[in-house]
Amino acid sequence: MDIASVVGLLLALGLVFGSIAAGSAPMSAFWDVPSVLVVFGGAIGATFLCFPLRTLLNLPLVTKKVFLNKSPSIPQLIEQLVSLAETARRDGLLALEGRLNEVDNSFIRLGIQMAVDGTRPEVIEDIMRTEMEAVATRHREGKSIMDQMGKFAPAFGMIGTLMGLIMMLSNMSDPSSIGSGMAVALITTLYGAVASNVVFLPFAEKLGFINKQEMLGLEIIIRGIMAIQSGENPRVVEQKLNTFLPPKLRPAEEAA
Repeated sequence: MDIASVVGLLLALGLVFGSIAAGSAPMSAFWDVPSVLVVFGGAIGATFLCFPLRTLLNLPLVTKKVFLNKSPSIPQLIEQLVSLAETARRDGLLALEGRLNEVDNSFIRLGIQMAVDGTRPEVIEDIMRTEMEAVATRHREGKSIMDQMGKFAPAFGMIGTLMGLIMMLSNMSDPSSIGSGMAVALITTLYGAVASNVVFLPFAEKLGFINKQEMLGLEIIIRGIMAIQSGENPRVVEQKLNTFLPPKLRPAEEAA
C-alpha cells in the first residue's frame, strides 16, 4: 500500500469538504446531479475518443497501481547482482543456472538465462532494452489516460457552467432565483477543478514517478547483467551500479 497516495487523497478531499462544512452554505448546495453527469460523463466520454478500448480496459489496473505499487529496492537489486557476479567469477557463468530459483525478479532471470545459454552480449542487451521499452510504453499509456481526464474535466466544468448560465438567463422572470441559479451554474466548474487537481493530475504524476523508479531498476539490471556476462570483477560491478545510488545510500567505505 502506498501510504503517501492514500494520505494525499484523503487530505486533499478532507480539506475541501472540511472547508465546505465550515462555511455558511449547506452541504446540499454543493451537490448537483446534472453537473456531475456533465463533468465526469463528459470527461470519460472524451477520453474514450482518445484511446482504443483495449487501453481503456486497463484503467482499473492503472488506478490500482497508484495505491498498490512496490518500487524496486535499488540497494537490494545491486546486492543481488553483485552476488550473482561473484558466483559467475568464481564458478563460471553456467553456475548461475543453479541460482535461478533464488531470483524473484523476472527481468534478472531473463538476462541470466540468456547469459547462461551463451547468447551474444549485443543480443542480450538488445532484447532486454526492447523489453524495457515495452514496459515504458505500457506505463505511458496509463499515465496518458489520467492526463487526458485531468485536461478534460475542467473543460467540461466550464461547458456545464455555460449551459447553466444560458438556462438561467433564458428565464429572468423571477429575479429571486438568479442567485441560486448562478450557484448551480458554477458548481460544474468546481467539480471539474476538484476532479482534475485532486484526482486525475495527481494520479498521473504518481504514475510518472513510479515509471521512473521502475525504469531506473531495469537500467541497473541491464548494466549488471552485461557486466556479469563480460566477466567483470564483482567489486567493479558493485562500484558501477552504486553510481545510481545517492551518496548517502552507498556503502560506507565507498561514500567515504
